Amino acid sequence: MKEVARAGAAGVTALLVLLAAYFVILTTVSGWQFTLEEFQRYGRFIVALATGFGVQVALYLYLRRLVSGAGAHGKVVAASGTASATAMVSCCAHYLVNLLPILGASGLVLFVSQYQVELYWVGLAFNAAGIAYIGSRCVAAYQEHAKCLVSA
Repeated sequence: MKEVARAGAAGVTALLVLLAAYFVILTTVSGWQFTLEEFQRYGRFIVALATGFGVQVALYLYLRRLVSGAGAHGKVVAASGTASATAMVSCCAHYLVNLLPILGASGLVLFVSQYQVELYWVGLAFNAAGIAYIGSRCVAAYQEHAKCLVSA
């Protein structure tokens, strides 16, 4: 039970770190007032993405402690976390045109701003897939662990 609490605490920490990164990046790029407006508009996506990431981190740490080896599951958390962070930051990317007047950057920024909500949904899909995958590995590892305890 101690491992579950530790993994849960790490998941909550990951959630808070991702939310803090969102607020710091958006405030740095566009100011506090804009950050609040964007959070009011897209907050449900932002919180859902951060929560999904936190759940994945908690599941991953629980699984790692259960089987005592990281394996490839960390790659799932990293890929999904990257997707979540990218989707969260996409809401301010169209303002980067003021900071990055490089050829071609305006096309990328325009694309991101036009498909912002779709990028949020992609991030949520990655979160769901990561949770399902790591969750299934946790269930399998727990069942295997329980068999060992019964036979011992």
